[in-house]
Amino acid sequence: MAQAAEKAEDLVKTLRDTIVALVRGEGPDLSARQLAVFLTCYLEESGHTVRGLAASLNVSKPAITRALDRLSELDLARRKVDPLDRRSVLVQRTPKGAAYLKEIRSIMGTTMQDAAQNTQPEEKVATVRRLRRVAAA
Repeated sequence: MAQAAEKAEDLVKTLRDTIVALVRGEGPDLSARQLAVFLTCYLEESGHTVRGLAASLNVSKPAITRALDRLSELDLARRKVDPLDRRSVLVQRTPKGAAYLKEIRSIMGTTMQDAAQNTQPEEKVATVRRLRRVAAA
């Protein structure tokens, strides 16, 4: 149980360090909701709609629309009317969004490597495994 708590604490610290690096960096500063929508669109392979994102994240469609407005302004995602169902809006990835995800992965990798250097050898192996899983996602 204590080991699980330590791992959870390590993940929270990695999340904090990653978000701090993103905020300090030159890239866009996204809210938690915007980041959740962005990561859902980029990490899950299936095509996304406003309705589907709202259901997946358990938030309202207007909240997804506002998040997508911001992501569109930053060219991290774009919307397109579904040609098969003109009432539905598809969310598409962009090259700039893919580059931003790559930056997030890089920051997380560096953060996790830094944390691994300050741990015991067996903890380093576990941290490197987690790092590889995150980088592969």
